[in-house]
Amino acid sequence: MTQHRSELLMPAGNLRKLKMAILYGADAVYLGTPDMSLRTKSEFSLEEVIEGVDFCHAHGRRAYLTLNLFLHNKDIPKLDEYIETVRRVKPDGLIIADPGVFQYVREHAPEIPLHISTQSNVCSWMTVKFWQGQGADLCVLAREVSFAELTEIREKCPDIKLEAFVHGAMCMTYSGRCLLSNFMAERGANQGNCANSCRWNYTLKMRLKDGTVEDLEINDTNKDMFEFLLEEGCRPGELMPIEEDARGSYILNSRDLCIMPKLNDYLSIGVDSLKVEGRGKSEYYCAIVARAYRMAIDDYYADPEGWNPKPYMRELEAVGNRGYTLAFHDGRLTNYAHDYEHTAALAQWEYAGVVTEVTEDAFLVQVKNKLGAGEVLEFVSPIARETVLLRMYDFERAADGERLEMVQGSTQTVIRIPFSLFDHEDLDELRARFPAFTVLRKERALNEEQWNRIRFDKLTQGMEVSGRGDPAAYARRRDALAASIAQDSNEKRFKTNRVGTEGCCGKGCNGCMIFWQDDQYGQAREVLLRRKQGEQLSRVEARTLKIPSA
Repeated sequence: MTQHRSELLMPAGNLRKLKMAILYGADAVYLGTPDMSLRTKSEFSLEEVIEGVDFCHAHGRRAYLTLNLFLHNKDIPKLDEYIETVRRVKPDGLIIADPGVFQYVREHAPEIPLHISTQSNVCSWMTVKFWQGQGADLCVLAREVSFAELTEIREKCPDIKLEAFVHGAMCMTYSGRCLLSNFMAERGANQGNCANSCRWNYTLKMRLKDGTVEDLEINDTNKDMFEFLLEEGCRPGELMPIEEDARGSYILNSRDLCIMPKLNDYLSIGVDSLKVEGRGKSEYYCAIVARAYRMAIDDYYADPEGWNPKPYMRELEAVGNRGYTLAFHDGRLTNYAHDYEHTAALAQWEYAGVVTEVTEDAFLVQVKNKLGAGEVLEFVSPIARETVLLRMYDFERAADGERLEMVQGSTQTVIRIPFSLFDHEDLDELRARFPAFTVLRKERALNEEQWNRIRFDKLTQGMEVSGRGDPAAYARRRDALAASIAQDSNEKRFKTNRVGTEGCCGKGCNGCMIFWQDDQYGQAREVLLRRKQGEQLSRVEARTLKIPSA
């Protein structure tokens, strides 16, 4: 009997992101056009939607179109034209939230499979059965559904497909039913135009009796005079503290959902589709997140008992995030699901470039972030699991052959990287493993505030996943982060032992002149020469094999 396998469903904000998601392992993508889906920033034209769906089908994958806005009267006349467009596109399903739209499509295009959007707030098996009775093929469950509830829904609803979110940004309101964005920025969250007002920095003001308004600055001399508290109307006397400092307050800042540490639970009960949020995220995000979940899903089916999430979490940590949380997996949220100190998405790695063409003797790479002399580029294959490291001391501009010591990402410069620089690789394998749309990443230098944020995120995620709290450790990491924020230092450092053209990470990168010439790395070179092409030293090996300088 064929094994039931869960589908990996990735977002596609434009045609390029769609192609990269598919190449890096997505089984399906969801996409839409700005006028009728909950993403007014969608970058698809109708022609690109058709091309994208054809690309998916040519690769044996699926494409779902979104029609998940809540209709106003002004939108109804567009439906006839939209349905004709859908018939022309031929998607594998249509994602709908509005019951009126659902009924309309069932009557006018009964051949199209219908998926119930997360915006419909499906939280129980009774609601799933309702939509199944109406003719829905799949229900996307709300993020607020716990794993225990999901398990019961699966047991009671075996004959309809279920989809659950496993990764991406979290909304502070009930599956996106938010009026804060409308009130603060006149941008409708339920019309796909959320301003993310919940993540803004809020500062306390004081109105004097004469009507003037002034800042209330909280500093070391007066901070003990004030305590700021919230009281919710149905809980009189239950006062919730709000901390504010010179940076303001972030009382609504959720961490990002990441179910990877518990992904085996979802796979074991047969959730049909595992959904990743982020049509507005970067193409780098699409590629790396798809790659991580593809490897995790495949490895689970190959060896369920031996499955371990750690290697895939390391991949996900290479993508900008607000810190990861299991969110509602265990039921109620804990304080570990929110970050009250820092709101920025952050990672130790960043997008370096993308292969635009593979010629007879070189990669052509469009630069995405600033590259400087001594940079180590990591080629992340959409085909093979092994990555390849290349250290470069200058960059050849493809347009005119000029050699540059620095390239800015904002210029959309294309550089030429000759195969001859890859002194440890088999060139035929290199060409095969890194086709067009291969992403390159590089280590990012961080300041002390950012390093403390990453340490804090790792600690809180570990406590949430294990269920073992450590209030003392939590307080230490939180206070270290707050102290470094207050210092506002701009001094940055890499994690590995190098600055510019100096130093070496010891991993034997292609092209690294220091590694292959410095006597300190003699033992390391001997070890690497006995290994297969492209196999790297671990961090511990690199440190152990390095001979101390005299």
